[in-house]
Amino acid sequence: MIAGGDSSMANKVQPIGGPPSDVEHIKVESNYLRGALVETLSNPITGGLPEDDNRLLKFHGSYMQDDRDLRNERDRQKLEPAYQFMLRVVIPGGVMTSAQWLVMDELAHKYGNDTLRITTRQAFQMHGVLKWNLKKTIRTINDTLMTTLAACGDVNRNVMSNPNPYQSSIHAEVHEWARKVSDHLSPRTPAYHEIWLDGEKVVDSQAEGAVVEPIYGPVYLPRKFKIGMAVPPSNDVDVFSQDLGFIAIVENEKLIGFNVSVGGGMGMTHGDTSTYPQLGRVIGFCRPEQLIDLAEKTVTIQRDYGNRSVRKNARFKYTIDRHGIEWFVSELHDRLGWQLEAARAYHFDHNGERYGWVKGTNGKWNLTLYIQSGRIHDQENYPMMTGLREIAKIHTGDFRLTPNQNLIIGNISTAKKAKITELAKRYGLTDGAHHSALRRSALSCVAFPTCGLAMAEAERYLPSLIEKLEIMLDKAGLRDEEINIRMTGCPNGCARPALGEISFIGKALGKYNMYLGAGFAGDRLNKMYKENIDEAEILETLEPIINRYAKERNTGEHFGDFVIRAGYVKAVTSGLNFHN
Repeated sequence: MIAGGDSSMANKVQPIGGPPSDVEHIKVESNYLRGALVETLSNPITGGLPEDDNRLLKFHGSYMQDDRDLRNERDRQKLEPAYQFMLRVVIPGGVMTSAQWLVMDELAHKYGNDTLRITTRQAFQMHGVLKWNLKKTIRTINDTLMTTLAACGDVNRNVMSNPNPYQSSIHAEVHEWARKVSDHLSPRTPAYHEIWLDGEKVVDSQAEGAVVEPIYGPVYLPRKFKIGMAVPPSNDVDVFSQDLGFIAIVENEKLIGFNVSVGGGMGMTHGDTSTYPQLGRVIGFCRPEQLIDLAEKTVTIQRDYGNRSVRKNARFKYTIDRHGIEWFVSELHDRLGWQLEAARAYHFDHNGERYGWVKGTNGKWNLTLYIQSGRIHDQENYPMMTGLREIAKIHTGDFRLTPNQNLIIGNISTAKKAKITELAKRYGLTDGAHHSALRRSALSCVAFPTCGLAMAEAERYLPSLIEKLEIMLDKAGLRDEEINIRMTGCPNGCARPALGEISFIGKALGKYNMYLGAGFAGDRLNKMYKENIDEAEILETLEPIINRYAKERNTGEHFGDFVIRAGYVKAVTSGLNFHN
């Protein structure tokens, strides 16, 4: 444990005891994330990896998966699973160049499954990469000044920031801080360059006295760590779902600093009340120049005090809830050597998208497109991927991946606007205006067929469920009413389901737990309303609630607020009463 300055021992607590988990042993023995990856990646006998190396591979930005649609048939034929790899690219704040877009498009067709997926962390996932093509793919990504390092694993993940163009006077500055934090917290091990980029091994990382990871140390963090930066009034990064959140405070059109939120997180385990989603809590205000120091010290506290024995209780939210927010603030101040200022006033009014053409404060144009479930691909009668490729060939601005899995074509000059408008029309690219507000507000995780954790469908099923809900909404006159709806195939929380006004978390094929009552601006958790229900019961349950909302809501009252006022569920003030 790092020494904590001059504070009294009264504030000190002991790191949690118990034997380290198997993953901790893997990290210790890996020699800073090397393991046997070089050998097992080149093994021609199998398209997969041993589990220990698969665990390490996550730190390098990839997960081993198999096609679960084919699993039973391949097993029947006594074939190994149809192994493939998901690659995730780190893109701080979701901003990338046209050249980088074109490279990702090319790789998806050359080595992937002809699709790209925008994640809820403003990153790209590429599915379907075979083991033999991993190195070529990662090298090409690196050549275009992007990386997969730390896109997964027990480290800080992709740092999110607000991409909405109507806040663009501040956006560039906030995005730059997101990039700086991301760079600062990136692992320093040379293993990534050695394995993927043919870098030379210049020193034995286990040599005595070698400081390889000055922030993380040899065992990295107990679990993943997530950081997001929001620019009010938009909370599209769902800042309270982050382990560490920064809320931009603007005075006189100048960024003066950030309110700091700690201890958010979405994941839980079905049937285990010791696990729960949690909202971050605002603990104070810091100046921009203090932000990186604060982020580093927060990460080191979780490094030293997080649960390394039981992984499902290892996230930062549990560390804070176990020891108390007052303890955390005291420990943080000790490590910083300075104190946070009092939090400043701010206001969020939504966490969704503002679609279509918006002119930024710099005189440039921005076009926000609707991308269903973040999946970029060509479909019959909708060549979306081709259309975006053609725009990227002529676009001199940037592409911005949004936290809601949509896409902003940003910084379009007036001269280029007409051409991009023509291309968007030619390929049918849409802002989703013809869709219901419910569909435009939907988030889902990948689930089947590629996610190994999925218990139920999400991405493939949610559109058809929404289609049936739209009939109800149309009848009730609510087609244009924004309601946040989210679906995940398991309780890990990849689409931030605990923050949906209506949410479905998969229990089994065709069965979901239904949650209601989250805050529209992402500032209140929802609560389970019905357990283990199928589509028929979902529709039967929601129809009278929707009809009542249409008739009885107050002016400007959001659906999540209404279901609480009407007594369907109680308001959840903290993850600690999520299960009550």
